Amino acid sequence: MISNWHETINQRDISKLGSMLSENAVLHSPVIHTPIQGKKMVSMYLQAAFHTFLTDDFRYVKEFINGQTAVLEFQLTLNGIEVNGIDMITWNDDQQITEFKVMIRPFKALNMINDQMTAMLAKLQQQAAQ
Repeated sequence: MISNWHETINQRDISKLGSMLSENAVLHSPVIHTPIQGKKMVSMYLQAAFHTFLTDDFRYVKEFINGQTAVLEFQLTLNGIEVNGIDMITWNDDQQITEFKVMIRPFKALNMINDQMTAMLAKLQQQAAQ
């Protein structure tokens, strides 16, 4: 599962997201207090994250795997701010993501990412409505 995730990230290929998510996937965002639930909503949020986070210098720098859970530490620069974060990914026996949790630091970056993600989500929702 994690090798498929890395391939998707490296290729910047968001079209693979749908097949990687379970129907009851849950996303825990660092800026939204309630979990985002369901394949459709999680996919939309991850698409917005792809557009926001996958800069030229985005990279995973550490990886810890235990059973069907992985913790992936990432780094990138957004608008001159060094961003450090963690993706915690859990998957089922069918190799589909069931839970995705994101943590980000520093706080200054979190506010900026929230603004960018909100704008991208609005754009994606508008495209979906058309």
